[in-house]
Amino acid sequence: MLYRLEAGPRPDLEDVQGRKVAERVRAALGIAVGSIRLVKVFTADGLDETQARRLLDDGVWHDPILQRAALGTLPPLAPPPDWYVEVGFRPGVTDNEGRTARDTAAMVLGIPRERLAVYTALQYRIRNDPAAPLSHGQVETMARDLLCNTLIQRFRIKSAAEWEAEADFPAQAARVTGEARADVAVIPLSTMNDAELAAASRANTWALNLDELHAIRDHFARPDIAAARAARGLPADPTDVEMEALAQTWSEHCKHKIFASAIDYANKETGRRERVDNLYKTCIRDATAILRARRGERDYCKSVFKDNAGVIAFINGYDACIKVETHNSPSALDPYGGALTGIVGVNRDPMGTGMGAELVCNTDVFCFASPFYAEELPPRLLHPRRVLEGVREGVEHGGNKSGIPTVNGSLVFDERYLGKPLVFCGTVGLLPTSVCGRPGWEKKAEPGDAVVMV
Repeated sequence: MLYRLEAGPRPDLEDVQGRKVAERVRAALGIAVGSIRLVKVFTADGLDETQARRLLDDGVWHDPILQRAALGTLPPLAPPPDWYVEVGFRPGVTDNEGRTARDTAAMVLGIPRERLAVYTALQYRIRNDPAAPLSHGQVETMARDLLCNTLIQRFRIKSAAEWEAEADFPAQAARVTGEARADVAVIPLSTMNDAELAAASRANTWALNLDELHAIRDHFARPDIAAARAARGLPADPTDVEMEALAQTWSEHCKHKIFASAIDYANKETGRRERVDNLYKTCIRDATAILRARRGERDYCKSVFKDNAGVIAFINGYDACIKVETHNSPSALDPYGGALTGIVGVNRDPMGTGMGAELVCNTDVFCFASPFYAEELPPRLLHPRRVLEGVREGVEHGGNKSGIPTVNGSLVFDERYLGKPLVFCGTVGLLPTSVCGRPGWEKKAEPGDAVVMV
C-alpha cells in the first residue's frame, strides 16, 4: 500500500522558498500570482500504517520545529489556494532525496531498505493575484516552462474546485513498470540499405551516422570476424547489445568526435579559409607542446594529458592541480543536474590525480542568452532565466555546500547562447611535490596494492 506524507512550513513562518518561486514566475513569465507555498511530498511503498505513523510522529522526514506534517493531505492554510501543481520525477529518473529518505526510514524502523521505496515530489499551492485570476492555461505554462523539467519530471494540476471534489492528489509512485527481458535481438546490418540504417539509428537513439554504420557493417562482414563469431556460436550480424555498446563508445560524450574531426573553417568577415585536422590535437595538445618547448628548462608542466587533471609547478613544495570541463548540453537539458554533475566531476578529478590533491577552490564561466528574453522560445528549449538559475544552484550545491568555495568566475550574455548555453566548471587543488619520497604528481597501480575509495 502507498502512504503519502506531506510537510510544509508552519503558518506563522514565512515560506521563503515559495516567495522566491513566486518572484521567478512574475519575472521570467510575466504572470501575476498572489503567493505560492511549497509542500514536500513523500510517497512510501512497503510500509504498514503503524510504521508510516511513526515516521510522522518522530519527525523522520520533516522538521517538527519549522514544519507541520500529515499523513495524506496537509490541510491548506486560509485563505485556501486557488491552484495546486505537483511535480515529481518520471519513472526511472534517479531520486536522490527519495533514496536518502528510504535509507533513513529503514534505519529508524529497523527494516531492510530493499523492501522499501520512497518517491519525492514538490507541491505548489498557488493563490491568485486578486486583480488578475489565473487561468488553467497560465498555470500549465507555469508548470511546463518553470516549475517542471518535462525531460525528467511530470506534473499534475488541480483547481480549488477539483481539489475539493477529489480531496488531494492520489498517491503516485514513479515506478518503472516494464518487465526485464533476457532475449537478444540480431540487427540485420548486412541486408539493410542506407535508409534502413539511418532509420534504425534514429529509432534506437544510436546517434551513428552512415559512415559509422558502414564501418560497423564492413567490420562484421570481414571473413576473419565472421569465422571467429561462428566459432563462438554468435550470429554473423551484431546483436542489439553489441550495437548499444558501439553507439555508447562512439558517442560524442565518450569519443569527442567533433573535436577529433577534420573541420573546414571559413571566416565570413575576412574570407580566410582553414582546414583544422583535430581541434583537440591542434589547438590544445600541440599548442601546449609548443609553449613547453619554448620554455625549455623553465617548463613548469609536471603532468599534462595523461591523468585526471593537469599539474603545474607552484610554490613552497606544492604543485597546482587544475581541471576544467564543459557541461553544455547536460545543463541545457537539466540545468541543475547538469551543472551539479559538472562541478562534482571536476571536484573529483584533482583528488584522483597523482597521489591525490587537496581541493582549494572552484571557478566557473557561464554563457547564457538574456534572462529577460521575451520572445517565443523554440521547441524543447528552456527559458534562459531558468537555465541561469538552475546552473547557479547546481554549482552552489555541488561545490560551495561541499566546502569548496567558488572564488571567481564570469557571466556572459548573448542571444546566440539561447540554443546552447556554455557551462564551464573548474577546480584548483594543491598537490605535494613529494609524497613519501615519490613524486606527488605520479601514480601507478601495482599488483598487490590496496585501493581505497573515500
